[in-house]
Amino acid sequence: MLSRFRTPPEQREVVSQLASGEVDVVIGTHRLLQKDVQFRDLGLLVIDEEHRFGVKHKERMKQMRTEVHVLSMTATPIPRTLHMALSGVRDISVIETPPEDRQPIETHVVERTDDVLREAILRELDRGGQVFFVHNRVQGIEHETQRLRALVPQARFVVGHGQMDERKLERVMVEFADAEHDVLVCTTIIESGLDIPNVNTILVERSDRFGLAQLYQLRGRVGRSGRRAYAYFLYDSGRSLTEQADKRLDVISGLHELGQGFKIALRDLEIRGAGNLLGTEQHGAIAAVGFEMYLQMLQGAVNQLRSGSEETAVADVLSTAEMNLDLPLDHFIPRSYIRDEKLRLGAYRQLAGAEEEGELESILRSLKDRYGNAPPQLDNLAYSLRVKLKGQRMGLRGVIAEGHDIVIRVDPQRFLDVEELSRRLAGRISLGPNRIKMRRQGEGWEQDLTMLLDEMAQLYQSGQPAAVPSPS
Repeated sequence: MLSRFRTPPEQREVVSQLASGEVDVVIGTHRLLQKDVQFRDLGLLVIDEEHRFGVKHKERMKQMRTEVHVLSMTATPIPRTLHMALSGVRDISVIETPPEDRQPIETHVVERTDDVLREAILRELDRGGQVFFVHNRVQGIEHETQRLRALVPQARFVVGHGQMDERKLERVMVEFADAEHDVLVCTTIIESGLDIPNVNTILVERSDRFGLAQLYQLRGRVGRSGRRAYAYFLYDSGRSLTEQADKRLDVISGLHELGQGFKIALRDLEIRGAGNLLGTEQHGAIAAVGFEMYLQMLQGAVNQLRSGSEETAVADVLSTAEMNLDLPLDHFIPRSYIRDEKLRLGAYRQLAGAEEEGELESILRSLKDRYGNAPPQLDNLAYSLRVKLKGQRMGLRGVIAEGHDIVIRVDPQRFLDVEELSRRLAGRISLGPNRIKMRRQGEGWEQDLTMLLDEMAQLYQSGQPAAVPSPS
C-alpha cells in the first residue's frame, strides 16, 4: 500500500520494493505517480474511479513501461473514454447488477434555504442516520459549519478536507465512520472510496459548479445499504445558472433507477463533447481536423489496409467534416428495449458507424427483427442520425436548436442557390451569414427540418454563396 497517509519510512520501503520487484501488487493513490516510484516490470495497470485521474496522470502511468495493459473502472466513464469505447478504439464491459436489497436514491434539485437544510438533516437524524454536507471551498468551510451548528444545534458536526494534516483527517474519518459525529461537512474528498452504510443523506452546496460525473459520484456516497437514501443538490436563487449547468442538474434530477451510470456518461458525452484522443490537447494534424474526423480518417486507413487497394476514402472523409448536431430530442436506446448492456453497446456502435442512410435503415430493421418495434427514444436517435448523414453529405457545419429555432450552419466554401431555396420555402426560413434559420413550431418540426434538408440537397450547386444576409 502506498499513499500519503503512510509514514515517510514506510513509503520509502514500498518504493524500494517496487523497484527491486519484491512486490507483485501495489495498491495506491496519486502517490504512485510521483517520479521516485519506479517499477521493475510493470505489466498491468488497474485504474479505479477513472474520472478522478486526468489524462496527464494516466500518461505518466503508461510512461513507466512502454507496453502496459490498462483496465479502467468507473461508474461514470469520462466522455473521452466512453467515446473511444463506442468508437471501437477500446473494449468495454459493464457490470449492471446492483447489490442485493439496494434501493434507488431519491434525488432532489432544490433552492438552498434554511428550512430545506434543517428538515433534511433532522429527518436523517430522527431515523438514526448520518449526513454528508459538501461545501467545496476550504476557505469558508469552518464558517459554513458554524452556520449549520446554529441551524441544527442538536447535531454533532465535524469538518474534513484534503488540506488537513493527514493524521487529523484520518482520525476525523474514522470517528465519523464509527458514528461519533452526525454530520460531516466536507469537500469532494468524499467523492470516491467511502462506504459508510449509515450515511443516507447528502446535501451538495452550489451543485451547479460540479460536473455531471461528480454529481453522480457524490450521489453514490449514500444509499449503500438497504435503507432509502436522499440526495439534495442545492443552488442559490440569486445566481443564474449557465445552460450547461442547467442541463446537468436536469439530468441528475431525472435519475430514478439503480445502475444509471452509463446513461449519465452518455449524457455527459452529449453535453461536453468527446474530448481529445491524443494528450490533453490536440496537436499537429489532429488539431487541424478534430477528433471526430480523425476517427473517420483512421477508419478509412484501416479499410484501405484491409482491402489492399491504393485508392483511399480520404476525399470522402474530408467532405464529411465534423458536424455539430444538437436537437431537442430524448435520443438513446432504453434499457427496457435491449436489457443486455453489451448488446446495447453493440447496437450503439453499429448505429454510430453507419455511413449511408441505407446502411442505417438496414441496422434499424435488424434491431426491429430482434427486439421488436422501436421505442420513441430509439426513433429519435434514428432521426438524429439521418439528419447527421444528410448534413455530412452537404458539408454542413452544424444543425443546432437555439431557443425556438433550428439553425443550420453551412460551409461558406460550398455553394447553394439560396434565392431558389428562399422562394421554395417563403416565410418559413430566414437567411444569415453562413446560416439558415427555421422556426421550430409545434410537433411537426422534425418533418419541416427533413424537408428543408432535402430541398438544400437538391439545390447545392455552383453560382451562389452558401448563405447571405436576409434583406432588410
